[in-house]
Amino acid sequence: MKKYLCLFLVLAAVFIFVGCQSAKTGQGDNILEGSLEDVLAAIYETAEVDDYFKEYIKEGLQVTEITAENCSYHLGTEVDFAEAIASEPVIMPSAYELCLVRAKEGADIEQIKTAIKENVDPQKWICVGVDPEKIIVDNIGDIIILIMSDDQGEALHNAFLALAK
Repeated sequence: MKKYLCLFLVLAAVFIFVGCQSAKTGQGDNILEGSLEDVLAAIYETAEVDDYFKEYIKEGLQVTEITAENCSYHLGTEVDFAEAIASEPVIMPSAYELCLVRAKEGADIEQIKTAIKENVDPQKWICVGVDPEKIIVDNIGDIIILIMSDDQGEALHNAFLALAK
């Protein structure tokens, strides 16, 4: 009887260990290497966006560090993260923003994604906004992406997903 009890406990421990490991990351065990600026550059370099937006990437976007003070503006909610950046237009006739967030180790990625998706303001710009259905929130490992764009979102999202190893 003791042998069966020991075997049962060992099997239970293995199942718990495996279950906890798979719950810690989003998109499988993929991890993106490098800084958030490197990830952003790779997205912009490989995204199949229209020619107008390609030119805008070169000259019309700025990268802003997301801090505790401006987190709610960019992400719609307060998020406890390791680091985060926003790529946004200097001046653009349509609404656009792409944010990258590196979650802290052990953070609940799905909870953070849900909080961002539910709270981000697609009408935060003066006179322009993004269709709420065009907001994309996803992740690869510990990096969460938020894309707000009416016309370039899918191409940028696909470029992000292609970075997964």
